[in-house]
Amino acid sequence: MPAPSTFAFTPIGYLSTPFPDKFGIPRQPRLAPHARGTLRLLPPFDRAEAVRGLETFSHVWLTFVFHETAGQWSPTVRPPRLGGDRRVGVFASRSPFRPNPLGLSLVELLTVDTREGVSLVFGGIDLVDGTPILDIKPYVPFVESLPAARGGFVDGPPPRLPVRFSALAQTQLDVAAQRLPDLPALLVEVLAQDPRPAYADDPLRSYGVRLHDLDVRWRCDDAGVIVEALIPLA
Repeated sequence: MPAPSTFAFTPIGYLSTPFPDKFGIPRQPRLAPHARGTLRLLPPFDRAEAVRGLETFSHVWLTFVFHETAGQWSPTVRPPRLGGDRRVGVFASRSPFRPNPLGLSLVELLTVDTREGVSLVFGGIDLVDGTPILDIKPYVPFVESLPAARGGFVDGPPPRLPVRFSALAQTQLDVAAQRLPDLPALLVEVLAQDPRPAYADDPLRSYGVRLHDLDVRWRCDDAGVIVEALIPLA
């Protein structure tokens, strides 16, 4: 019997993250350890026995859907790591513009709560708020950690820039941190990776990254990143 030509998948839940927009999200998982995401499993998957034993693992793989780019695939892409002006095949990249918009993300498992359904908290998230999650699998180090493997054009973590704050931004950050304790560390982790487009060429341009319910206004200069203001979203 021939295999079916199409498959249907049902999300087991939708991930809640600090990233309302794609811009500013870390380009790989675990680059921003304070980027936390919460997944509440949907019925009929929200049974305690479905995650029995999961708490013994420190990290898990999330299989997810690039829901904002579904149907927009390209045979070649321009990875930011190559400056945004060199193309590689889509299958030699982690671009979201794929024939089947599926992704994998290796994240830290922080908590497993089965008191009311199933709620999971992850660290090092690199996914937009509302991402559909299709599956969870435990990370097994002895078969999945290969230090001698070649990384192609991705030869290491991205460079990090110093991050500093204007007097106004520091005051606003201190206030926001009273209800979002991880915000200061998360903000530095996100902006230190310089989320500007690879083709950015205007050193005076101001950018905005949305984190939680804040619009973080920032720009780059010769000394790194300067955060100018944290504006509550309407």
